[in-house]
Formats: sequence, C-alpha cells, structure tokens
Amino acid sequence: MADIRINIGRGRPRTRPVEVVADAGYDSDSIRAYLRRRGIKSNIPANKRNQKKPSRGRPTRFDEATYKNRGVVERFFGWLKLGFRRIATRHERIDACFQGFLQLAAFLMIWRRI
Repeated sequence: MADIRINIGRGRPRTRPVEVVADAGYDSDSIRAYLRRRGIKSNIPANKRNQKKPSRGRPTRFDEATYKNRGVVERFFGWLKLGFRRIATRHERIDACFQGFLQLAAFLMIWRRI
C-alpha cells in the first residue's frame, strides 16, 4: 500500500486511493484498521472462516455493485498467467525487471487484441 502512486495528470501523484476492493482472503482486523487510519474505504467481504461466532457491533462495509468489477482484474491476471508463465511464477529478483516484464506482457496482450 505504501508504494501506490496514482497519476492524476498534472502535479504530484496521489498516494491514497479512494477505495480498496479485495477478496475475502484479505479480511483481517489489521488490514481494515490500516485502511481506516489512512482514510481509505475498504470493500472486503467477510471471510466466513475467520468468524468463530457471530460478530456484534457495526457490520463491515461491503458494496456488491463495486465488488462485481473485480472480475475484470481477475480475468487480466488469468490471461497473464496463461500467456506469460515467467510473470506468474516471478523469477525476477529485481523489481524493475519484473515491472519491465509486466509492461511488456501488457503491451503484447493489447497488441494481440488489436
């Protein structure tokens, strides 16, 4: 989360997204508290395996309409893993090399579509 940079055109890039959409595997009190401290909305469904008993108090925020858009991201990662095995297993030690391979793979995916 600390390395996020959102380019908005002119000026300094934003470092705080408006909302984080994650799957139920990221449902933990520490992640939700971190996002709350930074003023970021969390859209994470409750993980049934983490709940030992019914929770009391205010329920966690979950908006199904925006959560449905996660399918686009999951499909992209599926395409990436099918066509570019090197990226899926991440053999690169240096982050810059991994970013380069990721950008190259994204370019090739777009190039094939056009």
